[in-house]
Amino acid sequence: MIQLSKAQGEIVNSNKRFRTAVCGRRFGKTFVAICELMRHASDMNKNVWYVAPSYRQAKGIVWEQLKNMLKEYKWLEQSNEAELTLRLKSGSKITLKGAENKDGLRGVGLDFLVMDEYQDLDEELWKNVLRPTLSDRKGKALFIGTPKGVGSFSHQMYSTAKHTDDWDAFSFKTIDGGIVDQKELEDAKRDLDERTYQQEYESTFLTYAGSVYYNFDRSEVVKPCSGLEKMQIHCGMDFNYSPFSVAISVIQNNCLYFIDEISINESSTEQICDELKRRYPNSRIHVYPDAAGKQRRTSAGGRTDISILQNAGFNVHYKNANPPIRDRVNAVNSKLKNSQGIRSVFIDPKCKQIIKSLESLQYRENSYQVENTENTHMSDAVGYLIDYLYPVKREIDIQQPTRWSFSKTTQGVR
Repeated sequence: MIQLSKAQGEIVNSNKRFRTAVCGRRFGKTFVAICELMRHASDMNKNVWYVAPSYRQAKGIVWEQLKNMLKEYKWLEQSNEAELTLRLKSGSKITLKGAENKDGLRGVGLDFLVMDEYQDLDEELWKNVLRPTLSDRKGKALFIGTPKGVGSFSHQMYSTAKHTDDWDAFSFKTIDGGIVDQKELEDAKRDLDERTYQQEYESTFLTYAGSVYYNFDRSEVVKPCSGLEKMQIHCGMDFNYSPFSVAISVIQNNCLYFIDEISINESSTEQICDELKRRYPNSRIHVYPDAAGKQRRTSAGGRTDISILQNAGFNVHYKNANPPIRDRVNAVNSKLKNSQGIRSVFIDPKCKQIIKSLESLQYRENSYQVENTENTHMSDAVGYLIDYLYPVKREIDIQQPTRWSFSKTTQGVR
């Protein structure tokens, strides 16, 4: 028995050829996607695709859960992890794809397609690459994700679907999925700023305000940060060669105080390590770098940036991969000011590059693309630190709801 909440069931039971579903975080979007992949592959000899923004996301989000559910239903004939392909006893095939290589997605015929996290995909991918794959077989598609701003591709698709024949448009809040309880939502509302909460949990399309770090207010955030204990310092780090950027902070009472910065042109990781030790010889130094540093080799000996930091004696904290830029930006805005108006980031006036970066960055018009300027590097350094310590996305123990269900049969999922 596959169990869905009422809201999840509305998406699954729509008979429209194209469906867009904009849902709050932890609504259960992945579970809906998996149910739809299985349902369409339960028919004979179908070609079904799941497309995520990256190959890594496709594998990490769906692969194991989908494979295990197919095994449980005894539908799985063969799996190929190298190609992320599952062949069913029905003769159908489910393939997981990343959107990085658009040309590699051309030239196939599909019966059904899921575009997951479609707010992070682009119009060209859909119109020029994936839409033609559905034409000869009259294939269907499900677009599912969280909202971006008014004017974005995801907003255009959702708005168009509401007024187009053979399209359906759904919008559900996190609470509608039946997975996250009210207490968790109250905690999230306390931790996040109002705009982020509305977008990520209330599934609201927001108008672009222009400023990336819209909760930065010089009069509230910039103030002397002297007299603080420096036994432990926490450094966000961006490895850009020119300038190499380090945002240096201390943490007290769950507040971040940026007390110093390093911004040096044409500098190496070794030189930055020496500079940190010179400035803070008696401190325990924690570094939160760009995750790309575990592959980036910057020494003649072939050492990576991460290994150089570790060999210098620093405590290095990083994720397997950098989060989406939007998540990093939301984390910074939420620490600058949460939905209750509480600020927990403060910056000493001498940190001129941090202030300039947070204050000046703008989105391109009608886009969530940040204007590409040299001012991004210091805010990136701040973002790596804050996103690691205070991420917007929470890990939640998922309990699938039991209010709506459809049963398993020998013909497929009904």
